[in-house]
Amino acid sequence: MAEESWERRVIEEIATEGLREQTRARRWKIFFRLLAFAFLFVALLAFIGVFSVERSCLDSCTAEVEMRGELDADGPVSAENVMAGLQAAFKNKGTRGVVLRIDSPGGSPVQAGEINDEIRRLKALYPSIPVYAVVEEMCASGAYYVAVAADRIYVDKASLIGSIGVIMDGFGFVGAMDKLGIERRALISGDNKNFLDPFSPMTREQRDYAQQMLDEIHQQFIAAVKAGRGDRLKESPEIFSGLVWNGARGVDLGLADGLGSVDYVAREVIKAEDVVDFTVKESIGERLARKFGASLARSLGAVLASSGRWR
Repeated sequence: MAEESWERRVIEEIATEGLREQTRARRWKIFFRLLAFAFLFVALLAFIGVFSVERSCLDSCTAEVEMRGELDADGPVSAENVMAGLQAAFKNKGTRGVVLRIDSPGGSPVQAGEINDEIRRLKALYPSIPVYAVVEEMCASGAYYVAVAADRIYVDKASLIGSIGVIMDGFGFVGAMDKLGIERRALISGDNKNFLDPFSPMTREQRDYAQQMLDEIHQQFIAAVKAGRGDRLKESPEIFSGLVWNGARGVDLGLADGLGSVDYVAREVIKAEDVVDFTVKESIGERLARKFGASLARSLGAVLASSGRWR
């Protein structure tokens, strides 16, 4: 009887393992099918992207480039994207003026500086084409760094403009680690290799160095504002303090030149009512690919996790 029970257990285990192998094989088959489908889908989206239509006008228009969101090298509002849009806008045969539509809290000073330099280069290359910055909700910090390269800046009376300053922020967890009895172990070569490490104490020398670096960047910002705004800028110690103002007050301080929307500037200033958008944006294919990629990653993760449970 014991021998029969033992044989039965062995048969059951063999059968169970066979079912497990079949399940694993089925899941991996699904995985590879999904992978093949993903490659085909991405290839299709790339094919669609090839036939995307580039907007242009041959007669007379106002060329618009949007700068909406945070300035970030890896985001949609990168210097690469904004500059590509500006270059296309200036090169277009029918462009009578360029409008940079801004709604941004700022971001990377490097990205802002690159766009500022490119606007100045394009103005020198196309001296007959004026460029205007038009602020919607906000034009602060790095976004204002960009705006001052324009010939004129227009705002809404309730827009937020300014914030001419630099910030470096973070957290320090040294005190919390001491209370919890957590020891930080970091081996470094170079006395300042752990500079700004949130888990290590900041020395007085490191703090002074960071402040000096911020002050230098702030002076670069101030120089760009003064170069762009010239004698339109009112003398006030608060202007470069990092404060923001509403649009109406910004005009009074010389941070902006007047009140006006994109349509107003196109119609009354540039005298070309037809506004053509040259903003570099994600194509439908790229947007679908990004969303599909995220969904596919979740699906594949679920397949792999399910497979792992059978081991």
